[in-house]
Amino acid sequence: MALVAGEGRSRVLVIGGTGYIGRFIVAASAREGHPTAVLVRDAAPADPAKAAVLQGFRDAGVTIVKNLSLSNLLGFLRFFSVQAPICWGQKGDMYDHESLVTAIKSADVVISAVGYQQLPDQTLIISAIKEVGHVKQFLLNSDIDELLAEILPIRVCLAQIGVMEPPTEKVLIMGDGNVKVLRYEKLISILRTEFKSNKDWDYGCTLMCVFSTIGIFAAEEDVGTYTIKAVDDPRTLNKILYLRPPSNTLSHNELVSLWEKKLGKTLERVYLPEDELLKKIRESSAPLNVALAISHSVWLKGDHTNFEIDPSFGVEATQLYPDVPYITVDEYLNRFL
Repeated sequence: MALVAGEGRSRVLVIGGTGYIGRFIVAASAREGHPTAVLVRDAAPADPAKAAVLQGFRDAGVTIVKNLSLSNLLGFLRFFSVQAPICWGQKGDMYDHESLVTAIKSADVVISAVGYQQLPDQTLIISAIKEVGHVKQFLLNSDIDELLAEILPIRVCLAQIGVMEPPTEKVLIMGDGNVKVLRYEKLISILRTEFKSNKDWDYGCTLMCVFSTIGIFAAEEDVGTYTIKAVDDPRTLNKILYLRPPSNTLSHNELVSLWEKKLGKTLERVYLPEDELLKKIRESSAPLNVALAISHSVWLKGDHTNFEIDPSFGVEATQLYPDVPYITVDEYLNRFL
């Protein structure tokens, strides 16, 4: 007998579901009652951490999809009718076209959460979806620069390179520490400031203002939650889903100051000028160069906030789902105390 939890909800297949963000998407999908499957290379990995992730999926009723042979194809199809967690086979991934097509045939929605190295290869998934023909929505990482401009998981921002907790003595800040100076009329809209009549400010359009580059933060859990909210929402079809939680819009210095307040101490701030940062990006290999490029994109280029969302191709998650609570930076920092 079919479980009631999944009735009326789309069947979701996640590719890259064991990755950093993918696991949160899978968890959200199962939590929201979607019949959920994950395509993996190895359902019995040697890595204990990855094995624990897969076991957590199984415990939540998620199906682990591997290479689909004729002998187990009926079992896979049965999953989406009775929603029973099952596991089989040898190996499967996005580079096995036949296995990919077979998996997609039993899904209504496909979500790609593959790593940055595989972003160009998502065309393989698109080819399989076109061959299947009935998939109603495909959510994907379309481009690394665009991805960085859409979300920045809080842990990535809080951590210094190679460190997975906020600093307690010294903090590295991208840039030379000098605030940028722009003409008032060129300030980005996110800094909307109303200047009232004052003789000391009688400079007309030549008025100068200062600001620090602003980043937008999102907890990993919230990335998963909002992604799954969009699965059955027609307002998100053929749109970029941006995540800009209003309370999580901070400059790097504001973030550090918030953490200092919680620590009850002042940290030594070490500034890395842009030319030195670019040099480190060129000289470093993955994944360090990627982490540095994220920092350059956010804190020096301002790619989170240097544009307005065009409603013709973009929507903002917290505006679409105002009743969905999100984790604030302030709340997230408390996890490290």
